[in-house]
Amino acid sequence: MTAAPGLPLTAARERLILLLLAGVQFTHIVDSMVLMPLGPQLMRRMGVTAGEFGLLVSAYTFGAAASAMLAAFHIDRFDRKHALLVIYAGFVIATGLCALAPTFWTLLAARIVSGIFGGIAGAVVFAIVGDLVPDERRGAATGIIAMGFPLSAIAGVPVGLLIGGAFGWGATFAAVAAIAAILWLLAKLLLPSLNRHRHGEVQGQTLASRFGAVFGDPNHRNAIVLGAILMFASFLVIPFISPYMVGNVGLTEGDLPLLYLCGGSATLLSAHFIGRQADRRGKVRVFRWVAAMSIVPLLVTTNLPPVPVPVAIAASMMFMVLVSGRFVPAMALINGAALPRVRGAFLVFNSALQQLASGVASVVAGSILGSEGGRLTHYWVVGLIAVAATIAGIVLAGRVQIRDAAGPQK
Repeated sequence: MTAAPGLPLTAARERLILLLLAGVQFTHIVDSMVLMPLGPQLMRRMGVTAGEFGLLVSAYTFGAAASAMLAAFHIDRFDRKHALLVIYAGFVIATGLCALAPTFWTLLAARIVSGIFGGIAGAVVFAIVGDLVPDERRGAATGIIAMGFPLSAIAGVPVGLLIGGAFGWGATFAAVAAIAAILWLLAKLLLPSLNRHRHGEVQGQTLASRFGAVFGDPNHRNAIVLGAILMFASFLVIPFISPYMVGNVGLTEGDLPLLYLCGGSATLLSAHFIGRQADRRGKVRVFRWVAAMSIVPLLVTTNLPPVPVPVAIAASMMFMVLVSGRFVPAMALINGAALPRVRGAFLVFNSALQQLASGVASVVAGSILGSEGGRLTHYWVVGLIAVAATIAGIVLAGRVQIRDAAGPQK
Protein backbone atom coordinates (compact mmCIF):
# COMPACT_ATOMS: atom_id res chain seq x y z
CA MET A 1 0.00 0.00 0.00
CA THR A 2 1.22 3.49 -0.77
CA ALA A 3 1.18 5.50 2.40
CA ALA A 4 0.66 9.20 2.48
CA PRO A 5 3.85 11.25 2.52
CA GLY A 6 5.44 11.38 5.95
CA LEU A 7 2.94 8.88 7.36
CA PRO A 8 4.39 5.36 7.20
CA LEU A 9 2.00 2.46 7.64
CA THR A 10 2.56 1.44 11.23
CA ALA A 11 0.42 -0.56 13.61
CA ALA A 12 -0.64 2.70 15.24
CA ARG A 13 -1.62 4.22 11.90
CA GLU A 14 -3.52 1.11 10.90
CA ARG A 15 -5.53 1.40 14.10
CA LEU A 16 -6.11 5.11 13.48
CA ILE A 17 -7.44 4.32 10.00
CA LEU A 18 -9.72 1.64 11.45
CA LEU A 19 -11.09 4.12 13.98
CA LEU A 20 -11.71 6.60 11.17
CA LEU A 21 -13.55 3.94 9.18
CA ALA A 22 -15.56 3.10 12.31
CA GLY A 23 -16.54 6.77 12.37
CA VAL A 24 -17.78 6.54 8.79
CA GLN A 25 -19.82 3.49 9.79
CA PHE A 26 -21.10 5.39 12.83
CA THR A 27 -22.55 8.23 10.76
CA HIS A 28 -24.40 6.14 8.21
CA ILE A 29 -25.67 3.74 10.90
CA VAL A 30 -26.95 6.67 12.99
CA ASP A 31 -28.55 8.06 9.85
CA SER A 32 -30.37 4.77 9.25
CA MET A 33 -31.19 4.10 12.93
CA VAL A 34 -32.36 7.42 14.25
CA LEU A 35 -35.81 7.13 12.66
CA MET A 36 -36.57 3.92 14.56
CA PRO A 37 -36.93 5.44 18.06
CA LEU A 38 -38.99 8.21 16.45
CA GLY A 39 -41.59 5.56 15.57
CA PRO A 40 -43.90 6.29 18.53
CA GLN A 41 -43.88 10.02 17.69
CA LEU A 42 -44.56 9.42 14.00
CA MET A 43 -47.39 7.02 14.76
CA ARG A 44 -48.93 9.42 17.28
CA ARG A 45 -48.40 12.82 15.66
CA MET A 46 -48.64 11.97 11.95
CA GLY A 47 -51.02 9.03 12.11
CA VAL A 48 -48.44 6.72 10.56
CA THR A 49 -49.44 3.06 10.65
CA ALA A 50 -47.05 0.20 11.38
CA GLY A 51 -46.98 -0.65 7.67
CA GLU A 52 -46.21 2.96 6.67
CA PHE A 53 -43.50 3.19 9.29
CA GLY A 54 -41.95 0.01 7.94
CA LEU A 55 -41.93 1.62 4.50
CA LEU A 56 -40.24 4.74 5.87
CA VAL A 57 -37.54 2.63 7.52
CA SER A 58 -37.06 0.53 4.41
CA ALA A 59 -36.73 3.56 2.08
CA TYR A 60 -33.09 3.98 3.08
CA THR A 61 -32.33 0.32 2.55
CA PHE A 62 -34.07 0.08 -0.82
CA GLY A 63 -32.11 3.11 -2.04
CA ALA A 64 -28.89 1.53 -0.81
CA ALA A 65 -29.70 -1.78 -2.49
CA ALA A 66 -30.49 -0.20 -5.87
CA SER A 67 -27.37 1.96 -5.98
CA ALA A 68 -25.12 -0.83 -4.76
CA MET A 69 -26.28 -3.11 -7.55
CA LEU A 70 -25.15 -0.51 -10.08
CA ALA A 71 -21.94 0.43 -8.26
CA ALA A 72 -20.82 -3.18 -7.95
CA PHE A 73 -20.00 -3.31 -11.65
CA HIS A 74 -17.58 -0.39 -11.39
CA ILE A 75 -16.28 -0.12 -7.82
CA ASP A 76 -13.13 -2.23 -8.38
CA ARG A 77 -11.99 0.06 -11.18
CA PHE A 78 -11.18 2.84 -8.73
CA ASP A 79 -8.77 3.50 -5.91
CA ARG A 80 -10.59 2.60 -2.68
CA LYS A 81 -9.76 5.98 -1.13
CA HIS A 82 -11.11 7.98 -4.05
CA ALA A 83 -14.23 5.83 -4.21
CA LEU A 84 -14.95 6.39 -0.52
CA LEU A 85 -14.41 10.15 -0.76
CA VAL A 86 -16.81 10.57 -3.69
CA ILE A 87 -19.50 8.33 -2.20
CA TYR A 88 -19.22 9.78 1.30
CA ALA A 89 -19.51 13.32 -0.07
CA GLY A 90 -22.82 12.29 -1.62
CA PHE A 91 -23.92 10.91 1.74
CA VAL A 92 -23.13 14.24 3.47
CA ILE A 93 -25.24 16.14 0.94
CA ALA A 94 -28.12 13.66 1.04
CA THR A 95 -28.29 13.69 4.84
CA GLY A 96 -28.43 17.47 4.71
CA LEU A 97 -31.43 17.14 2.39
CA CYS A 98 -33.15 14.96 5.02
CA ALA A 99 -32.79 17.82 7.47
CA LEU A 100 -34.66 20.12 5.06
CA ALA A 101 -37.54 17.73 4.21
CA PRO A 102 -40.84 19.40 5.23
CA THR A 103 -43.29 16.47 4.94
CA PHE A 104 -43.49 12.71 5.35
CA TRP A 105 -43.32 12.12 1.60
CA THR A 106 -40.38 14.44 1.01
CA LEU A 107 -38.58 12.79 3.92
CA LEU A 108 -39.30 9.41 2.35
CA ALA A 109 -37.70 10.59 -0.91
CA ALA A 110 -34.73 12.08 0.95
CA ARG A 111 -34.21 8.81 2.81
CA ILE A 112 -33.95 6.98 -0.50
CA VAL A 113 -31.27 9.41 -1.71
CA SER A 114 -29.39 9.09 1.58
CA GLY A 115 -29.50 5.31 1.31
CA ILE A 116 -28.14 5.47 -2.24
CA PHE A 117 -24.85 6.78 -0.86
CA GLY A 118 -24.82 5.43 2.71
CA GLY A 119 -25.11 1.77 1.79
CA ILE A 120 -22.22 1.90 -0.70
CA ALA A 121 -20.04 3.78 1.79
CA GLY A 122 -20.39 0.90 4.24
CA ALA A 123 -19.39 -1.64 1.59
CA VAL A 124 -16.29 0.37 0.61
CA VAL A 125 -15.29 0.56 4.29
CA PHE A 126 -15.27 -3.24 4.52
CA ALA A 127 -13.42 -3.51 1.21
CA ILE A 128 -10.70 -1.26 2.64
CA VAL A 129 -10.49 -3.45 5.73
CA GLY A 130 -10.20 -6.55 3.54
CA ASP A 131 -7.38 -5.00 1.51
CA LEU A 132 -5.56 -3.52 4.48
CA VAL A 133 -5.78 -6.14 7.23
CA PRO A 134 -4.67 -9.81 6.91
CA ASP A 135 -7.07 -12.58 7.86
CA GLU A 136 -5.37 -13.37 11.17
CA ARG A 137 -6.27 -9.87 12.43
CA ARG A 138 -9.43 -9.26 10.43
CA GLY A 139 -11.82 -10.40 13.15
CA ALA A 140 -10.43 -7.83 15.58
CA ALA A 141 -10.42 -5.19 12.83
CA THR A 142 -14.05 -5.97 12.02
CA GLY A 143 -14.80 -5.62 15.73
CA ILE A 144 -13.41 -2.05 15.61
CA ILE A 145 -15.51 -1.22 12.56
CA ALA A 146 -18.51 -2.82 14.25
CA MET A 147 -18.17 -0.29 17.08
CA GLY A 148 -20.07 2.06 14.77
CA PHE A 149 -23.28 0.29 15.77
CA PRO A 150 -22.94 0.50 19.57
CA LEU A 151 -21.56 4.04 19.35
CA SER A 152 -24.62 5.02 17.37
CA ALA A 153 -26.79 3.50 20.10
CA ILE A 154 -24.76 5.06 22.94
CA ALA A 155 -24.25 8.52 21.52
CA GLY A 156 -25.91 8.93 18.14
CA VAL A 157 -29.49 7.91 18.86
CA PRO A 158 -29.86 9.37 22.39
CA VAL A 159 -28.17 12.65 21.42
CA GLY A 160 -30.12 12.69 18.17
CA LEU A 161 -33.36 12.33 20.12
CA LEU A 162 -32.34 15.12 22.49
CA ILE A 163 -31.42 17.41 19.59
CA GLY A 164 -34.65 16.54 17.82
CA GLY A 165 -36.67 17.21 20.97
CA ALA A 166 -35.02 20.58 21.50
CA PHE A 167 -34.67 21.89 17.93
CA GLY A 168 -36.87 19.69 15.74
CA TRP A 169 -36.16 16.39 14.00
CA GLY A 170 -34.43 18.12 11.10
CA ALA A 171 -31.67 19.29 13.43
CA THR A 172 -30.78 15.65 14.11
CA PHE A 173 -29.99 15.02 10.45
CA ALA A 174 -28.15 18.34 10.21
CA ALA A 175 -25.90 17.25 13.09
CA VAL A 176 -25.17 13.90 11.40
CA ALA A 177 -24.29 15.69 8.16
CA ALA A 178 -21.92 18.04 10.02
CA ILE A 179 -20.08 15.16 11.72
CA ALA A 180 -19.84 13.29 8.40
CA ALA A 181 -18.34 16.37 6.74
CA ILE A 182 -15.57 16.45 9.37
CA LEU A 183 -14.87 12.74 8.89
CA TRP A 184 -14.70 13.29 5.12
CA LEU A 185 -11.89 15.79 5.63
CA LEU A 186 -10.05 13.38 7.95
CA ALA A 187 -10.42 10.56 5.42
CA LYS A 188 -8.93 12.76 2.72
CA LEU A 189 -5.93 13.48 4.95
CA LEU A 190 -5.35 10.08 6.56
CA LEU A 191 -6.38 7.35 4.13
CA PRO A 192 -3.61 5.97 1.92
CA SER A 193 -4.10 5.05 -1.70
CA LEU A 194 -5.44 1.49 -2.10
CA ASN A 195 -4.81 0.26 -5.63
CA ARG A 196 -3.52 -3.31 -5.51
CA HIS A 197 -6.87 -4.81 -6.48
CA ARG A 198 -6.69 -2.91 -9.80
CA HIS A 199 -3.74 -4.95 -11.06
CA GLY A 200 -5.61 -8.24 -11.54
CA GLU A 201 -7.85 -9.78 -14.14
CA VAL A 202 -10.74 -7.49 -13.32
CA GLN A 203 -9.45 -4.80 -15.67
CA GLY A 204 -11.10 -4.88 -19.07
CA GLN A 205 -13.87 -7.26 -18.06
CA THR A 206 -17.40 -6.73 -19.34
CA LEU A 207 -20.30 -6.15 -16.96
CA ALA A 208 -21.49 -9.71 -17.57
CA SER A 209 -18.10 -11.22 -16.79
CA ARG A 210 -17.78 -9.06 -13.69
CA PHE A 211 -21.18 -10.24 -12.49
CA GLY A 212 -20.18 -13.81 -13.26
CA ALA A 213 -16.89 -13.44 -11.35
CA VAL A 214 -18.90 -12.69 -8.21
CA PHE A 215 -21.99 -14.87 -8.51
CA GLY A 216 -20.45 -17.69 -10.53
CA ASP A 217 -18.40 -18.66 -7.49
CA PRO A 218 -20.30 -20.93 -5.03
CA ASN A 219 -18.33 -19.60 -2.05
CA HIS A 220 -19.29 -16.04 -2.97
CA ARG A 221 -22.94 -17.03 -3.29
CA ASN A 222 -23.00 -18.76 0.08
CA ALA A 223 -21.37 -15.76 1.79
CA ILE A 224 -23.75 -13.26 0.20
CA VAL A 225 -26.82 -15.31 1.10
CA LEU A 226 -25.53 -15.64 4.68
CA GLY A 227 -25.31 -11.86 5.02
CA ALA A 228 -28.78 -11.37 3.55
CA ILE A 229 -30.34 -13.97 5.86
CA LEU A 230 -28.83 -12.36 8.96
CA MET A 231 -29.98 -8.90 7.93
CA PHE A 232 -33.48 -10.18 7.18
CA ALA A 233 -33.68 -11.88 10.58
CA SER A 234 -32.51 -8.77 12.41
CA PHE A 235 -34.67 -6.18 10.64
CA LEU A 236 -37.83 -8.16 11.10
CA VAL A 237 -37.55 -7.17 14.76
CA ILE A 238 -35.30 -4.08 15.13
CA PRO A 239 -37.47 -1.32 13.58
CA PHE A 240 -40.39 -2.07 15.87
CA ILE A 241 -38.57 -2.42 19.20
CA SER A 242 -39.25 1.19 20.23
CA PRO A 243 -42.97 1.18 19.35
CA TYR A 244 -43.36 -2.17 21.13
CA MET A 245 -41.49 -1.01 24.22
CA VAL A 246 -43.72 2.07 24.48
CA GLY A 247 -47.04 0.57 23.41
CA ASN A 248 -46.80 -2.91 24.93
CA VAL A 249 -44.12 -3.00 27.61
CA GLY A 250 -45.02 0.30 29.25
CA LEU A 251 -41.94 2.44 28.73
CA THR A 252 -42.29 6.14 28.03
CA GLU A 253 -40.68 7.86 25.07
CA GLY A 254 -38.35 9.51 27.61
CA ASP A 255 -37.04 6.06 28.59
CA LEU A 256 -35.88 5.25 25.04
CA PRO A 257 -32.57 7.18 25.11
CA LEU A 258 -31.58 5.25 28.27
CA LEU A 259 -32.57 2.01 26.58
CA TYR A 260 -30.24 2.70 23.65
CA LEU A 261 -27.50 4.08 25.89
CA CYS A 262 -27.33 0.95 28.05
CA GLY A 263 -27.64 -1.48 25.15
CA GLY A 264 -25.05 0.36 23.10
CA SER A 265 -22.61 0.56 26.01
CA ALA A 266 -22.79 -3.19 26.51
CA THR A 267 -22.31 -3.79 22.78
CA LEU A 268 -19.31 -1.47 22.66
CA LEU A 269 -17.59 -3.69 25.20
CA SER A 270 -18.64 -6.96 23.59
CA ALA A 271 -17.97 -6.27 19.87
CA HIS A 272 -14.19 -6.14 20.12
CA PHE A 273 -14.14 -9.17 22.44
CA ILE A 274 -16.23 -11.20 19.98
CA GLY A 275 -13.93 -10.16 17.14
CA ARG A 276 -10.83 -11.34 18.99
CA GLN A 277 -12.50 -14.62 19.84
CA ALA A 278 -13.31 -15.09 16.15
CA ASP A 279 -9.62 -14.68 15.29
CA ARG A 280 -8.57 -17.04 18.06
CA ARG A 281 -11.20 -19.78 17.89
CA GLY A 282 -12.43 -19.61 14.31
CA LYS A 283 -14.96 -17.34 12.67
CA VAL A 284 -17.53 -20.01 11.85
CA ARG A 285 -17.43 -21.48 15.34
CA VAL A 286 -17.78 -18.15 17.13
CA PHE A 287 -20.51 -17.01 14.75
CA ARG A 288 -22.51 -20.16 15.47
CA TRP A 289 -22.12 -19.70 19.23
CA VAL A 290 -23.26 -16.08 19.17
CA ALA A 291 -26.03 -16.67 16.63
CA ALA A 292 -27.42 -19.59 18.65
CA MET A 293 -27.42 -17.47 21.81
CA SER A 294 -29.14 -14.62 19.93
CA ILE A 295 -32.27 -16.75 19.56
CA VAL A 296 -33.05 -16.11 23.24
CA PRO A 297 -33.27 -12.30 23.02
CA LEU A 298 -35.17 -12.54 19.72
CA LEU A 299 -37.88 -14.52 21.50
CA VAL A 300 -37.75 -12.47 24.70
CA THR A 301 -37.96 -9.11 22.92
CA THR A 302 -40.92 -10.07 20.74
CA ASN A 303 -42.88 -11.59 23.65
CA LEU A 304 -42.00 -9.17 26.47
CA PRO A 305 -45.01 -8.33 28.67
CA PRO A 306 -45.33 -5.12 30.71
CA VAL A 307 -42.28 -5.08 33.00
CA PRO A 308 -40.33 -2.53 35.06
CA VAL A 309 -37.94 -0.31 33.12
CA PRO A 310 -34.76 -2.05 34.41
CA VAL A 311 -36.04 -5.41 33.13
CA ALA A 312 -36.81 -3.92 29.71
CA ILE A 313 -33.35 -2.36 29.60
CA ALA A 314 -31.73 -5.69 30.50
CA ALA A 315 -33.65 -7.41 27.70
CA SER A 316 -32.58 -4.68 25.28
CA MET A 317 -28.94 -5.04 26.32
CA MET A 318 -29.03 -8.78 25.71
CA PHE A 319 -30.65 -8.20 22.31
CA MET A 320 -28.08 -5.62 21.17
CA VAL A 321 -25.07 -7.57 22.40
CA LEU A 322 -26.02 -10.88 20.77
CA VAL A 323 -28.01 -9.87 17.69
CA SER A 324 -25.50 -7.23 16.62
CA GLY A 325 -22.59 -9.31 17.95
CA ARG A 326 -23.21 -12.13 15.51
CA PHE A 327 -22.41 -9.74 12.64
CA VAL A 328 -18.79 -9.36 13.83
CA PRO A 329 -17.61 -12.92 13.03
CA ALA A 330 -20.10 -13.11 10.15
CA MET A 331 -18.68 -10.04 8.36
CA ALA A 332 -15.10 -11.20 8.97
CA LEU A 333 -16.08 -14.55 7.45
CA ILE A 334 -17.87 -12.93 4.50
CA ASN A 335 -14.99 -10.54 3.85
CA GLY A 336 -12.49 -13.41 3.81
CA ALA A 337 -14.64 -15.40 1.40
CA ALA A 338 -14.03 -12.90 -1.40
CA LEU A 339 -11.38 -13.24 -4.07
CA PRO A 340 -9.21 -10.10 -3.60
CA ARG A 341 -9.45 -9.04 -7.25
CA VAL A 342 -13.25 -8.67 -7.00
CA ARG A 343 -13.56 -7.89 -3.29
CA GLY A 344 -15.04 -4.44 -3.92
CA ALA A 345 -17.71 -5.73 -6.31
CA PHE A 346 -18.40 -8.71 -4.03
CA LEU A 347 -18.87 -6.54 -0.92
CA VAL A 348 -21.02 -4.01 -2.74
CA PHE A 349 -23.25 -6.80 -4.06
CA ASN A 350 -23.28 -8.20 -0.53
CA SER A 351 -24.26 -4.78 0.83
CA ALA A 352 -26.97 -4.42 -1.81
CA LEU A 353 -28.59 -7.72 -0.95
CA GLN A 354 -28.26 -7.06 2.78
CA GLN A 355 -29.98 -3.70 2.36
CA LEU A 356 -32.65 -5.27 0.18
CA ALA A 357 -33.17 -8.03 2.76
CA SER A 358 -33.51 -5.51 5.59
CA GLY A 359 -35.98 -3.42 3.58
CA VAL A 360 -38.05 -6.48 2.71
CA ALA A 361 -37.94 -7.54 6.36
CA SER A 362 -39.31 -4.18 7.52
CA VAL A 363 -42.14 -4.37 5.01
CA VAL A 364 -42.91 -8.02 5.84
CA ALA A 365 -42.95 -7.31 9.57
CA GLY A 366 -45.10 -4.23 9.03
CA SER A 367 -47.61 -6.32 7.05
CA ILE A 368 -47.81 -8.91 9.85
CA LEU A 369 -48.08 -6.48 12.74
CA GLY A 370 -51.33 -4.89 13.76
CA SER A 371 -52.28 -2.19 16.26
CA GLU A 372 -54.96 -2.24 18.93
CA GLY A 373 -55.28 0.74 21.24
CA GLY A 374 -51.68 1.77 20.68
CA ARG A 375 -50.37 -1.77 21.24
CA LEU A 376 -48.60 -3.78 18.54
CA THR A 377 -50.04 -7.23 17.87
CA HIS A 378 -48.48 -10.37 16.34
CA TYR A 379 -44.94 -9.29 17.19
CA TRP A 380 -44.35 -12.82 18.45
CA VAL A 381 -45.00 -14.15 14.93
CA VAL A 382 -42.29 -11.83 13.62
CA GLY A 383 -39.95 -13.17 16.30
CA LEU A 384 -40.53 -16.79 15.25
CA ILE A 385 -39.72 -15.96 11.62
CA ALA A 386 -36.52 -14.20 12.78
CA VAL A 387 -35.51 -17.31 14.74
CA ALA A 388 -36.09 -19.55 11.72
CA ALA A 389 -33.93 -17.28 9.56
CA THR A 390 -31.21 -17.29 12.23
CA ILE A 391 -31.13 -21.08 12.28
CA ALA A 392 -30.80 -21.10 8.49
CA GLY A 393 -27.81 -18.77 8.83
CA ILE A 394 -26.17 -21.04 11.39
CA VAL A 395 -26.41 -23.95 8.98
CA LEU A 396 -25.21 -21.97 5.96
CA ALA A 397 -22.13 -20.56 7.73
CA GLY A 398 -20.44 -23.95 7.53
CA ARG A 399 -20.42 -23.70 3.73
CA VAL A 400 -18.48 -20.41 3.63
CA GLN A 401 -14.70 -20.72 3.39
CA ILE A 402 -12.01 -18.13 4.02
CA ARG A 403 -9.49 -18.42 1.23
CA ASP A 404 -7.67 -15.13 0.71
CA ALA A 405 -4.41 -14.07 2.28
CA ALA A 406 -4.74 -10.37 1.87
CA GLY A 407 -2.41 -8.17 3.82
CA PRO A 408 -1.12 -4.62 3.81
CA GLN A 409 -0.20 -3.41 0.38
CA LYS A 410 3.30 -2.18 -0.06
